[in-house]
Amino acid sequence: MFSKVRVGLATATSVGFPSCVNPRTVRLVMPGFCKHQRRSLNSESAGVRVLYDGLCPICMTEIRFLQFLQRNQPGKVHFIDISKPGYDGAKYKDVTYEMAMEEMTVIDEKDEVHRGVSAFAVMYGAVGLGWLGRFMMWSPVRPFMDKSYAIFAKESTKWTGRAEE
Repeated sequence: MFSKVRVGLATATSVGFPSCVNPRTVRLVMPGFCKHQRRSLNSESAGVRVLYDGLCPICMTEIRFLQFLQRNQPGKVHFIDISKPGYDGAKYKDVTYEMAMEEMTVIDEKDEVHRGVSAFAVMYGAVGLGWLGRFMMWSPVRPFMDKSYAIFAKESTKWTGRAEE
């Protein structure tokens, strides 16, 4: 067994590693772990992007909970407050403020836009609540979820005291 390890070390030192890997201390390095190969996890193009209304108290309660759930996974979910003056829909698959206010909108890792109940399923899956997202999408439950959310989306500004007159 030890002879195989020595042979492995001997061949590993003869392999051309990137400059960020020290061939003397041969370790198993997964591709993409070197500084020059690492994808920036801080960019909003990586991960799931959740577009939410920061002026809605109900929405903020849920967003704070989701942020708590994903606290140990930075960069996996980005929360974008559409109520801030600098919101630019062009940066988020041309989802305008009005579109995002109509119903929950999430952009997944593949840059696909999900709206309504399916947006919740993607969002919950990204923070470790995939079971809840699958339950919401389950065919016996989905019609109820769609109708319930449609009522909430239509009436939420009234219920939170922000109805437009």
